[in-house]
Amino acid sequence: MLVVAIGVAGMMLEWYKGEMNNQMVQAGKGGVQIGGPFTLTDHNGKTVTEQDFKDKPSLLFFGYTFCPDVCPTTLAEMTLWVEDLGDDAKKLNYIFVSVDPGRDTPESMKEYVSVFFDGLTGLTGTREQIDAVAKAFRVYAKRAEDEDGDTETYVLDHTASVYLMKKNNVFTGTISYGEEHESAVGKIRKLLASS
Repeated sequence: MLVVAIGVAGMMLEWYKGEMNNQMVQAGKGGVQIGGPFTLTDHNGKTVTEQDFKDKPSLLFFGYTFCPDVCPTTLAEMTLWVEDLGDDAKKLNYIFVSVDPGRDTPESMKEYVSVFFDGLTGLTGTREQIDAVAKAFRVYAKRAEDEDGDTETYVLDHTASVYLMKKNNVFTGTISYGEEHESAVGKIRKLLASS
């Protein structure tokens, strides 16, 4: 009986992930707009906009450098995707947008992204700029409840999906947090084929 319950729970989780992804894709096809104009600063201190990334499809992930688990795990997985894609990896933009501009300076972003793979671009900005891009991409980011009130070591709850963007910054779907490697790479290859 326990085995059946676990199996049903697993099937429900997979259905939920698929349903959420379908809803996001439908939102990008005429429902709620996903994405939009932004002005941010890259990890080299250069001002960039969405137009700097329009000529190639993009994998876009929102997080922060102090993140204890989701961000380093996702960027490590992205590193494996890049390795698996081989030469095709050069046909994509890889963008890591901070949701923690108070701590994530261009300098700290540069140090952080250098740990993962060449070609990963870190973006940060003012609180207003980050709030605007988070709103445009329907990203959730909120400071977690902190019992000791520490203002320097707080953590943020945030959206953990990787956004798949076609050329010209058109939203096409997501890769879920913890999604199987083969599934993620398959979605990226489909993105490349459709761009």
